[in-house]
Amino acid sequence: MSNPSILILPGDGIGPEVMAQVTRIIDWFGEKRDLTFDVETDLVGGAAYDKHGVPLADETMARAMEVDAVLLGAVGGPKYDDLDFSVKPERGLLRLRKEMDLFSNLRPAQCFDALADFSSLKKDIVSGLDIMIVRELTSGVYFGEPRGIHKEGNERVGVNTQRYTETEIARVARSAFELARKRGNKVCSMEKANVMESGILWRDVVTEIHEAEYPDVELSHMYADNGAMQLVRAPKQFDVIVTDNLFGDVLSDCAAMLTGSLGMLPSASLGLPNAEGRPKAMYEPVHGSAPDITGQGKANPIACILSFAMALRYSFDQGDEATRLEKAIEKVLSDGARTADLMGPEGGTPISTTQMGDVILEALDASL
Repeated sequence: MSNPSILILPGDGIGPEVMAQVTRIIDWFGEKRDLTFDVETDLVGGAAYDKHGVPLADETMARAMEVDAVLLGAVGGPKYDDLDFSVKPERGLLRLRKEMDLFSNLRPAQCFDALADFSSLKKDIVSGLDIMIVRELTSGVYFGEPRGIHKEGNERVGVNTQRYTETEIARVARSAFELARKRGNKVCSMEKANVMESGILWRDVVTEIHEAEYPDVELSHMYADNGAMQLVRAPKQFDVIVTDNLFGDVLSDCAAMLTGSLGMLPSASLGLPNAEGRPKAMYEPVHGSAPDITGQGKANPIACILSFAMALRYSFDQGDEATRLEKAIEKVLSDGARTADLMGPEGGTPISTTQMGDVILEALDASL
C-alpha cells in the first residue's frame, strides 16, 4: 500500500516558519513511529500570486483534490492590500474550501492547565476547558446570492444573502452529532430562529436529524447572541456547538480567546467521506500571517502542530499518535516553554519558533 499523502501549503507571513516545525514533526513520526507520509509542498495566497498571478494555481487545486490531507499555514499581508478582490490571497483559501466542499469546520477551544492564567477570564472559568465548535463553512451569508454593492437612487446599498438548504444543514448537523458521540455526547445548536427564517429552518432540520438518527445524543438549542454571552459566562457548559457560517466565524473567535492565545488554536475543515471512509480535509492554524513578526523567529508553531495532530486523528485514523503529540505539547508548556505570545506579566526570556520545535521533539522522544 502507498503511504498516505499530504500537500503542504505554507502560504505567507509566518506560515512557512511554523510549517517548517510541522515538517520536522512529520519526519519524526516517519523515523520513530514507522508512520510515513508522502509529502509535497506548493504555493497558496500571496506567494502563489507572486509566481502565478493568481492566489491558487489550477494545478495546485487539482493536487489538493487528490491528496489525503492538505496542511495550510496562513495567507495574506499588507503587500497585497491593494490587489483586486478577485485575486487577494484569501481567495485562494476560499477556493480550496469551496471546491473541496469542506463544509464542516472544526474549531477546538482547549485551555491547557499551564496557560489558564493567560485567558482574559478567571482561571476557574477556563481551567480544563475543552469544547468543539462545528461551523458550516461553504454556504450561508458568505456565499449566498444575490450579493454586491449597487446604487438605489442617490445612495449605495450593500447586499448579502443568508441562504441554506436542508441538505447543507443536515450534513453539518450529522458531523456535529458524530463528533459528540466521541466526546461528551452533547450538542448545542446556535442560530437566530427568533428573527431569521434561515434560523427557523436550521433549528427544524437539526431537530429532525437528531430525532431520526442521533436520539442518544443530548441536543439543546440557543440563540447565537445568548451563546456568545454564555461562552464568556460559563464556557464549560458546552461540549459541541454547531452553527452556521457567519455565527460560527464570530463564536469560534470568541471561544479562541478563552484559551489565552490564538497561537495555540488549530482547526480542521472536512468534507464528506470517500469510499474508504476518509473525508477530503484541510488543516490550518486559526492565527493569521502575522506580518509584524514575520522572519523574526517569534511565531508560535503550536497551533500549526496541533492542526497536524487533528489530521492524524481525523484523516489518518491515528488517534493514539495524535494524543501522543498533544501530550508532548502539554508537557513542554507545563515545563515552562514559552514563545513570545505566551509570556506573562512576570516576564522571562521567550524561546524561538525553532526552539519550540526542538523541545516538542524532545518530549516526543521521551514518550517512547
